[in-house]
Amino acid sequence: MYNHFQLAKKYLRYFLTASNGKGHGVHSPFVFDFITHVLNDTKQYDCYASIEDQRKKLTADFSTIEVEDFGAGSSLIKTNQRKVKDIANSSLKPAKYAQLLFRMVQYYQPINILELGTSLGITSAYLSVGSKDARLYTCEGASSIAAIAQQTFDALRLKNIEIIRGDFAKTLPQLLTTIQTVYFVFIDGNHRKAPTLQYFQQLLSHSSNATIFVFDDIHWSAEMESAWTDIQQDPAVTLTIDLFFIGLVFINPDFKVKQHFIIRF
Repeated sequence: MYNHFQLAKKYLRYFLTASNGKGHGVHSPFVFDFITHVLNDTKQYDCYASIEDQRKKLTADFSTIEVEDFGAGSSLIKTNQRKVKDIANSSLKPAKYAQLLFRMVQYYQPINILELGTSLGITSAYLSVGSKDARLYTCEGASSIAAIAQQTFDALRLKNIEIIRGDFAKTLPQLLTTIQTVYFVFIDGNHRKAPTLQYFQQLLSHSSNATIFVFDDIHWSAEMESAWTDIQQDPAVTLTIDLFFIGLVFINPDFKVKQHFIIRF
């Protein structure tokens, strides 16, 4: 992965070259609508406070758990014995981005939601409350982390979430035979190129024209940047939006020309 200095340099370049995030000069009606009604929606929804209260509890939890790591691992934590607060501080998606995912689900109302990488359940909670009519399937490799995520869901009284425990390589194919078509996907479970592309191809074969993919940490490493480039170039992809820490992918054939946007957020 890139070190803090390398990542800061990349972020500065992104910040200086990205569109200003106000929609000026964006010639895609879909992207302009996204910027106006989703990206720049500053309303403080009621769910924000209750979910952030759970985040605070996790970041103050000194209990230690044993963690199996099926992905690229934590950049900050190198032992399988980990404090919950350390996992929370290093792995949870910041509120700014988790709340954007909530707004995306709320606005586009997918039939179902799939998350690869539950972590402690904060992002899952935001996805869940975005549409309580949608079923959220969230996959977590580490059983001890999944157990804490379930406690988070119970505390928030979320009933539309199903945790799938185990290695994605084994659990994802089986899950896809059950749900058939995925409509909103957040991929945050493995920060290596080959598995990321493998998941994408698996999910593409179970997608519809309305499916939205969100990839986490697309600039986390040279490997992830390479994966992001390959995803952008995939023939099925018609539109991508780079927000630096996450990347959005659309496969709607109504977008006649392949377009890529880098937008400041």
